[in-house]
Amino acid sequence: MQGPQRIVVLNPKGGSGKTTIAINLASYFATRGLTPLLMDFDPQGSSMRWIRKRPPTLPEIRAVAAFERDTRLTRSFQLRAPEGTGRVIVDTPAAVPSHGFPDITRDAHKIIVPVLPSDIDIHAASKCIADLLLVAKIRRGDNRIGVIANRVRRNTLVYQALMRFLETLGIPVVATFRDSQSYVRSAELGIGIHEMKSYTVREDLDQWQPLVEWLEAGASPVLEHAGGAMAAGAASAG
Repeated sequence: MQGPQRIVVLNPKGGSGKTTIAINLASYFATRGLTPLLMDFDPQGSSMRWIRKRPPTLPEIRAVAAFERDTRLTRSFQLRAPEGTGRVIVDTPAAVPSHGFPDITRDAHKIIVPVLPSDIDIHAASKCIADLLLVAKIRRGDNRIGVIANRVRRNTLVYQALMRFLETLGIPVVATFRDSQSYVRSAELGIGIHEMKSYTVREDLDQWQPLVEWLEAGASPVLEHAGGAMAAGAASAG
């Protein structure tokens, strides 16, 4: 797979936090000078609204409203990554059918599945990961799929149930994000938590470190097996 690293944030279950993770990934890469391209496939257009709020003085984030069809352009031209793009982040819509997984994950270096701690979300995540393995033909050994336990409150029974479930999947838990108002505040301002005053979001930034390590382990177009980073991420997420 050539070109910039492509990261797909996917879970057909609505409300799992896909857009929050996608826009904060874009913000993270922008602060590191990697000029990300944020592709919004969700007809709700939340990522595009966030981009429009973004202060022009901040590092560049390119964006494509991929949910719109421009009849003047071919689809491949509309969705191309412009020269100089360092990372591509794909914000997928809710209710993507399983037969659509091969298309939306094609050329993805990493696929992030955010999961909330609830019975309904756990069931949906189980089906999503099964479809990634069986329908999209993603191989476990490629270390391309990672789960984020999202909006969790530690020391609750439902959190413990979520972590037990994730352990059974054989897919790494690459981060555990707390239920934090920092994400709400940053989204309202058109920025990411990596662009907020660090002392106000220290705990949130610390929780991103295992995810960043997992992504960077596969940043090369040649996929690498990142067993060490994966284990470290799972350990610090747990």
